Amino acid sequence: MWSEARHQKIRLLLQRHGRITTEDTIRELGVSRETVRRDFLELEALGLLQRVHGGAVHLSDEPPIDKRNTIHIAAKKAIVRAVAQRLRTPVTLFMDAGSTTTLLARELSQLSGLTLITNSLSAAACFTELPGNPDNQIIILPGVLNTALSSTSGASTILQIQTFHADIALLSPVAVNARQGAASFLHDEALIARAMSEGADQTWILADHSKIGAASRETYCPAERIDRLFCNSQARQTEGFEALQAKVGEVVLA
Repeated sequence: MWSEARHQKIRLLLQRHGRITTEDTIRELGVSRETVRRDFLELEALGLLQRVHGGAVHLSDEPPIDKRNTIHIAAKKAIVRAVAQRLRTPVTLFMDAGSTTTLLARELSQLSGLTLITNSLSAAACFTELPGNPDNQIIILPGVLNTALSSTSGASTILQIQTFHADIALLSPVAVNARQGAASFLHDEALIARAMSEGADQTWILADHSKIGAASRETYCPAERIDRLFCNSQARQTEGFEALQAKVGEVVLA
């Protein structure tokens, strides 16, 4: 069986079952253990599966923003409160687009002394929902509108990010693990998060327990460059937490 056919068969098995073992894959494909190991490595490099002990799990597309807004809400709220408590103003912040960072923007709208630079229209709108502090400055990055994410992206967004310098980049990845670091499923989102991380003195990553140990398509910040990782306490029980904790600067459990 050619490698393309094997890869297609593995992806179909993962879509059907969500998780497959190495032994089952050997039997299904009629190939050696070394061939299955190599296929898993190649598919993981393409962002199509995640290798786990004894097999692999399906790596699906990132859910749309309206779905993400309803997932792990209590965990995300605990995380954003922990972030807000550790900020010292005046401060200049980068913030990317996502359900967690939108919740964080709502929390930060009660503070003063902020300069917030973001591509998230939802995050920026949080500062108009309640009477704001007049000394907060909200800068919305230009670019192509992504209606599904309520954000901007593209070359003009990256160029504008590169004209700024921030104290902290506040980023919420699709996945974060010790080997890959913080990662995104979409290329445009990864480019924006990478530019923000590179343009800030510190990178703070916000990730609930479902993202710890997971993998996604494109790395934008290696684990060693994460200054603070904010998780909910349930993250302690996730596979890969200890390895990740050993690599990042500090872990804050909310």
